[in-house]
Amino acid sequence: MYNDLIKFVQTLYRSEDFIPLHAPTFNEIDREYVLDAIDSTFVSSVGEYVNRFENDLATYTKAVHCVATVNGTTALQTGLRLVGVQFNEEVITQPLTFVATANAISHLGGVPVFVDVDKDTMGLDPGALESFLQENAVIKDDGAYNKKTGRRIAAVVPVHTFGHPCAIKEVVETARCWSIPVVEDGAEAVGSWSNDRHCGTFGDVGVFSFNGNKTITCGGGGAVVTSDEKLARHAKHLTTTAKIDHPWEYDHDEIGYNFRLSNLNAAMACAQMERLPGILKEKRKIAQAYEDFFASQEWCEFIKEPECTTSNYWLCTIALDDAKSRDDFLEKTNAAGVMTRPAWKLMSELSIYSNCQTGSLDNARWLRDRLVCLPSGVRAEK
Repeated sequence: MYNDLIKFVQTLYRSEDFIPLHAPTFNEIDREYVLDAIDSTFVSSVGEYVNRFENDLATYTKAVHCVATVNGTTALQTGLRLVGVQFNEEVITQPLTFVATANAISHLGGVPVFVDVDKDTMGLDPGALESFLQENAVIKDDGAYNKKTGRRIAAVVPVHTFGHPCAIKEVVETARCWSIPVVEDGAEAVGSWSNDRHCGTFGDVGVFSFNGNKTITCGGGGAVVTSDEKLARHAKHLTTTAKIDHPWEYDHDEIGYNFRLSNLNAAMACAQMERLPGILKEKRKIAQAYEDFFASQEWCEFIKEPECTTSNYWLCTIALDDAKSRDDFLEKTNAAGVMTRPAWKLMSELSIYSNCQTGSLDNARWLRDRLVCLPSGVRAEK
């Protein structure tokens, strides 16, 4: 049965050679903008392409403010700092995510807490979040505190897993009832919408990634978006080494970061933003082709976008019967030159985060054992 899929993917991508999971694509406009940035000599963090990219992304997502950073991890670290996460404070997130989510919390000296995901969206389950808080938290004058550890719960970080919007409205409502700010991890969700709002614009802060394997890329790159002007100004200040604006003096008023995106990377990001509608259209064609193929397959289930959402289908995924079937599938497809990957190990199962508090993680474990990501990149033009 796997041979039928391998042949289908080879036909879909018009190749019998190695088929990667999600390779970037470039055309003349990407080259033109990058060469223009080189010719301008403004290749570092000052340049018109940086400003343009921030404006373009804010306009596309309907965010009020956007600050570009060097990658998604630094964007998330900055976002957590903006909402007040401090050393030894807790941040609730989900275990089914890339390690950068938990690492960004740890980079601030925060302590990750892992709460279960929803099986349908693969993102943070608002019901599990409420249950965890009811059992473990109490509200004091300056926020919610964990009754078992005594630490303040400084933020909640839901993730739009594989580009599928999570139940973000409900997560935000639950967090606000407990006086906890939300930093939305939309690293995988550029081009994904929940109803008529772009992912990343529901929380106090949202973040995106433009790594080489994302829907659009500039080699690296990240961004912080927010509707709060004060937070936006602070984000730009923090990511520019917290330097006080002055014609020549080097004065810094807090410990900042050298996190600003370079103009060279921003040039490519601007080109990719122009191409984004076409890229998303092509990715939906690929997702529909997979959905049609798997409709007649009884050995797995194609993961479709949740109701009332529009997914970018960053990575198309299927759920197999169990871990044994998943491993057999991975072995056979990769041996045939079709690159497939499992979901990540759960963060709570990594040695570096094994001591973190968790809620019940039944759904996350179920998904971990069954999910496989399929080749999902935009097809090369012929």
